Amino acid sequence: MVTLAPGETKFRRTHKIRRGTRPLHLTAVPGGAIFWGEYFDNPDRDEVHVYGSVDSGATWSVAYTFAQGAIRHIHNIVHDPWGDCLWVLTGDYGDECRMLRATCDFSRVEAVLQGNQQARAVAAIPTEDGLYFSSDTPLEPNYIYRLDRQESLLQLAPIASSSIYGCRVANRVFFSTMVEPSEVNHDRHVRLYGGDGGTQDWHLLKAWHKDRWPMGLFQYGNAIMPDGNNTTPFLALTTVAVESDDLVTSLYAVAA
Repeated sequence: MVTLAPGETKFRRTHKIRRGTRPLHLTAVPGGAIFWGEYFDNPDRDEVHVYGSVDSGATWSVAYTFAQGAIRHIHNIVHDPWGDCLWVLTGDYGDECRMLRATCDFSRVEAVLQGNQQARAVAAIPTEDGLYFSSDTPLEPNYIYRLDRQESLLQLAPIASSSIYGCRVANRVFFSTMVEPSEVNHDRHVRLYGGDGGTQDWHLLKAWHKDRWPMGLFQYGNAIMPDGNNTTPFLALTTVAVESDDLVTSLYAVAA
């Protein structure tokens, strides 16, 4: 982990990641706290840590630990300003698939969804009316869901493959799929879906065909969208391992 402080011109290494190559996502909480979870193969199901910083990334310490055998790894931690909480998403099989709600200091952590592949998620977007998320499973068909503020779960729309990126622009929510072949996922296109809630308001907006290069060496096809709060009317999206638009970042104007 490297940190560039305000007014400085040189990044400083503030933490060496010892398991895995990097976290999938980071989250920032108003007031300066930052959290990320360990993401590594973990075949022995060792304990897994959440790391936190209360000084804007200058120093890091363990904020929470999942016990040995509890989960494989952490997919994401998402700050929810409307719920005043953090959503912690873990995987990958059986009870390891969890969507947990934590206080912003990790003094309390409770499972809200757990124990099936539809609770296996990476991308989650909080809004006023609930938490929108997309499933990330190669074992079953994937969907976009909404978990409302009363913790009622609604399946909103099917998607063509696993999904690990999402974002919000104004009142619109977007999720992308990746090309991750399996017995269930046959799609050779990266797809972008957008909606503004409800079961009838989700649409396929864009699609990119996977390029010819092998995925084990040149990555799965994907469309990467940034985390955090976007106050502009533009959707930023970077496509990877697709024909014509490999490693291209595009900006799309989003209608209000």
